[in-house]
Order: sequence, then structure tokens, then C-alpha cells
Amino acid sequence: MKPFNPLSSLCFVCILLLFANAESAKIHYHDFVVQATLVKRLCEIHNIITVNGKFPGPTLEVNNGDTLVVNVVNRARYNVTIHWHGVRQMRTGWADGPEFITQCPIRPGKSYTYRFTIQGQEGTLWWHAHSSWLRATVYGALIINPKEGEFYPFPKPKRETPILLGEWWNTNPIDVVRQATRTGAAPNISDAYTINSQPGDLYKCSSQDTTIVHVDSGEINLLRVINAALNQQLFFAVANHKLTVVGADATYVKPFTTSVLMLGPGQTTDVLIKADQQPARYYMAARAYASAQGAPFDDTTTTAILEYNTASCSTNCVKTKPVFPSLPAYNDTSTATAFSTKFRSPRRVEVPKEIDENLFFTVGLGLENCPRGAPSSYCQGPSGTRFTASMNNVSFTLPSNNSLLQAHYQGISGVFSTDFPAVPPVKFDYTGNVSRSLWQPIRGTKLYKLKYGAKVQVVLQGTSIFSAENHPMHLHGYDFYIIAEGFGNFNPKTDTFKFNLIDPPLRNTASVPVNGWTVIRFIANNPGVWLMHCHLDVHITWGLAMAFLVENGVCESESLEPPPLDLPVC
Repeated sequence: MKPFNPLSSLCFVCILLLFANAESAKIHYHDFVVQATLVKRLCEIHNIITVNGKFPGPTLEVNNGDTLVVNVVNRARYNVTIHWHGVRQMRTGWADGPEFITQCPIRPGKSYTYRFTIQGQEGTLWWHAHSSWLRATVYGALIINPKEGEFYPFPKPKRETPILLGEWWNTNPIDVVRQATRTGAAPNISDAYTINSQPGDLYKCSSQDTTIVHVDSGEINLLRVINAALNQQLFFAVANHKLTVVGADATYVKPFTTSVLMLGPGQTTDVLIKADQQPARYYMAARAYASAQGAPFDDTTTTAILEYNTASCSTNCVKTKPVFPSLPAYNDTSTATAFSTKFRSPRRVEVPKEIDENLFFTVGLGLENCPRGAPSSYCQGPSGTRFTASMNNVSFTLPSNNSLLQAHYQGISGVFSTDFPAVPPVKFDYTGNVSRSLWQPIRGTKLYKLKYGAKVQVVLQGTSIFSAENHPMHLHGYDFYIIAEGFGNFNPKTDTFKFNLIDPPLRNTASVPVNGWTVIRFIANNPGVWLMHCHLDVHITWGLAMAFLVENGVCESESLEPPPLDLPVC
């Protein structure tokens, strides 16, 4: 008789659970055609890249436990990939989507089918392009409802409305980032913000296309707010109406009421809004939270309209200007911090306690000296330098001949190394006056290897090497608990007493405060290669990223699936 093997028994239980969950699950099939489409914004007609000719792209709606099969056909002139932002992708890293991380791009004229299952997630996520700056226009909502027969842990809303906040350029965004890459300078800021792709009443030529959200008096509605902006954190408010936050990043939170939201790019927030005001028209509005001192930003304001469906309002409201909400100042860090620290899980959660990997990552912007003999056109950053960004003084470089996941799975050497530093190579006053000698990161494609099941803590420490800024840090393939955040340099002797190990929020994107730090924890139970990066796209363009390589576990249910046959080749 063979001895009892607890690991084999655990794998068997995992397989049984997978079959049990699959009984009521559905498979949803979609076709995404990436193509150029003519749209008019701010008095001008532009040929933008869209999915199925829609801007924003299609809203996908599934239930927890369902499978998505999305065939992406690239009819645009650029390479493209699609990332399913926040989806755990358990064992299906090939479907995650970041270019040259988990796949090579889908070339013009080619296609690729993403296949993955939503497991244990409910609420609002989104999808977007993960190639260059295509996500400026290639994005859409991903709504995950409870399983059949199950319900929200809050009053059922009368109706639900995705609110996608975005950015608009009166030029081709790809040209904007290419020019910045050529010159080493900061890219041009956007010309407008948008709500569901419309700039709103405050911009020229926009009033007739302003997004309108209809409500009935007395009803409770669910707004699924998504910050799909490329480079900007945003405040959001609805005039005269309170917002009750009930979810974020496809997880439920302990409800709290607020008059303003702050979302970094990539973050989602589900809020209940009650139509309890005098029937009229009220502005929804969003504008920048610009935390970087002295950096240029788009200081415009986008609007949509919340309109009451009443006989009196239908005849009279259109004749009066909507009520405008009170929005914080652009640099109101105290309001942004007060909002982010209100998030809690609805109940006690199992936070990893005994830590196997205690990591400390500095994140921030810097400048690099230009190569000797480089033309001045290549060095148009401050004082003849080039802008750069890094984590632990490593400026991340994407491979070009293989994706990292392919290289890992196939054992291809020379594509990456696994020596990403666990701590900064040099300790310094991270949020103080930083020596110019620390402005020069090294370039590299460095990963950090984790054993399957490792309990991981990461301190994300902001820096002021060039300019301090709030960084929305996104980890692919995982949700994590945000157990603390604060200002200044993280001090393990005193700041560990601030850790919330009872009911911290579960997120996939965390805001590292300007001149501050955030501490996250997760269990490395999803094998593959997973990108961690700042979701301000200009920062990842400059290299503010790294990746974890999580090894397989002991059985098939703990191992990366084989690559699909149609995986794009480089």
C-alpha cells in the first residue's frame, strides 16, 4: 500500500473543485477586429484604431466562473496585443497579453485567440491594448456578475452603467510616443479627457455628443467607473450626489460613502448612486490629480450629464445648465490619500503572515546622460539628458525576438536574467534631495524568480530622483493585499506597526503616494511570467517595470498550461 501523499490529495481536490465549478459555467465567444475608424472629436476628424469600429470598444459581460474565447484579428497597420486587466489568468499566462512579456505581438493581417476562465472574481475589470500607446483608443469594460443564482452583497441596483474615463489627443498617440522616444523628452500632453469617449460640454464642438446617463427619481444605480486614461490619475464626482463605494478591481469592499473618487490608470471603482435630488440635470466630471511637482499636465475637465427621467425635466432641464460638482484641486494629495486609505475588505481575510520573500523596490523617474557623440535631437530632456524610469535602479527593456514567457517555457537562453535585485543596490534618502549620481539606471531585462506558493511582501518605495509622483503600480496575474501606505521613507522599525493584517483591500493596481510608500502581500500561486509596472504609460515606456517568474508547483493544476497552437511568433 502506497503511503499517503498530502500534495497528491490536494491536487486531486483542486481538480474536483474545477469540475464542480464548471457545471454551471458558460463559454462566451467574441470576435475583435482591430481596425482604423474615422471619428470626430474637438472639431477634427481622426483615423483612430478601434475594436469592431467602436470607441470605446465592446463591453464584455460574463459571470464568475465563465470562460471567454476572444478571436482578435489585426487589420490595423500596427502590431497589437490585448490585455485583460485584472483577470487572474490562473495557469493561462499565454492569454495575459502584454507585448513581448507573455506573447509576441499580433502582426498586421494576423490573428490570435485568447482563451481564459474567470475564477473567483466579481465586479468591474476592463480590457485594453498592451502595445505601444494603442490603448489610448483600444479599450473597453469587462463586467463580471455573480454566478447564476447568486447576488450582490448590496441592494440590487435598478440599472448599471459603465463610466470609462479616458484621454484624447488631437493627433496620433503612436506618433506622440515615437517622437518622445526619438528625442528623449517628455511626450506631449493630451488635449482632452473623456467620459465614454466623449469630452463633454466644456470643450469646443463637443456639447452635442456629451454622454448622458438617465435615472428615475428614487432609484439606486450602479456606476462602474474605470480609469482608462493613458497617463493621468483622475478625480471624479457627480454634482449634489453622494457615491457609495462597494467594489474595486473586481472585488467587494466594505461600503463607504464619499463625494469624490480618485482613480489611477488601470483602477476600477464600483459605486452606488441614489437619484434622491430635485429632478434636473447634474454634471459628472473628471479632472487630473497631478502629483508631480512642476510637470506639465492636461488641466482640462471632462463632463457627462446625469439626467432625471421626469416629465418636468424632459421639457425644462435642457433649457438650464447642469449643476457642476465640487472637484479637488489638481495637487490635492490629502484628498487622494484620504480616499485610498478608506478601502477595506468586507470581512476578515487571510493575509500571508509568515513571509518567504521580503522585497523592497524603489520606483521613480530619472534622467540619463546621452551617449557620447549622440545628436542633440536625441537628447532633448532637461540639460541635454534623456528621461528614464526604473525599479531598483534597473530600467526595464523589452526583448524583441521572443516573449519572456516563451523563453522561459522553451528554455531559450539569453533573453532575460533572473537577477533583479531584491533591494536597491544603493541605499539613499529616497524622498529627499537625491544626488545626480543616482540618476543613471542600468538597462536590462531582469526578472525575479519565485517558488510556487511563496508568501511575498513587496515594499514599493517612491523616489524623488528627478520628480516625485504618485505611481499606480499594476501586477499582472495576481490580486494583492494593500496592508499599509505612508509618506517619506519606509521605516521597518516603526511602519510595520501600521500594517493592517485584518481586513486590507484586495487590488490589482495600487497607488504609491507621492514621496511615499505602499506595502503589498500576495501568495505566488499562479505560475508564469508576470509584469509589474507603473500604469502611467509614459513611465513604462521609460522603463518603470520588472517581472516575476513564478515556477510551477508539484502537479498539473499548479503548472503553466502549454502554449496554444496559434500563439503569435516574433
